[in-house]
Amino acid sequence: MTISVALVDDQALVRMGLRALVESEDDLHLAGEASTGQQAVALARRTRPDVMLMDIRMPDGDGISALTSITADPELAGTRVIMLTTFELDEYVFAALQAGAAGFLIKDSEPTELLRAIRLAAAGESLLSPTVTRTVVDSFARRSAVVRHPHLDELTDRETEIVTLVAQGLNNDEIAERLWISKATARTHVSRAMIKLSARDRAQLVVIAYQSGLV
Repeated sequence: MTISVALVDDQALVRMGLRALVESEDDLHLAGEASTGQQAVALARRTRPDVMLMDIRMPDGDGISALTSITADPELAGTRVIMLTTFELDEYVFAALQAGAAGFLIKDSEPTELLRAIRLAAAGESLLSPTVTRTVVDSFARRSAVVRHPHLDELTDRETEIVTLVAQGLNNDEIAERLWISKATARTHVSRAMIKLSARDRAQLVVIAYQSGLV
């Protein structure tokens, strides 16, 4: 399967580096590039990429605004957006997760990590770094009062336990090992929890868990 990837950053040199990386992989295809938030939304609607790498801070409509427009468009439900940031503790990162980002990466991440993020996002997973993501989400989620999700009680005890582990940064393999269940069972529980909580992806499960006080 070929994964189509769109690049959005206001710095030409950054886009050049990302373009070279994408074009070096046989299973990735460059869908297009944009340099502003408004251009990003237009690009997504025109090309409908599988994955979009987008800078958080940009002129003419920032990355958060563009992300919100993309995730709100039902025709773009298949597009996964990974946000790029320069700072680990960027104040916009939590807002990006709330708005439906599949995850985020620091711009100076290793190429292998970036490629892994693209492939995980295309497969419906999220790149949730246990160190960076937990620090950011914990820092900003705790600034607001706990608001329990209205459908949280619909989860089984096992599903609640697994959502908590997802919020701690564990992937399906790690959850299966922790709970002595199969990987397929762990994946099924995560999927059911996402459906019950109307979460777009694992990243939003993390947000819900923190906002609801599970973590």
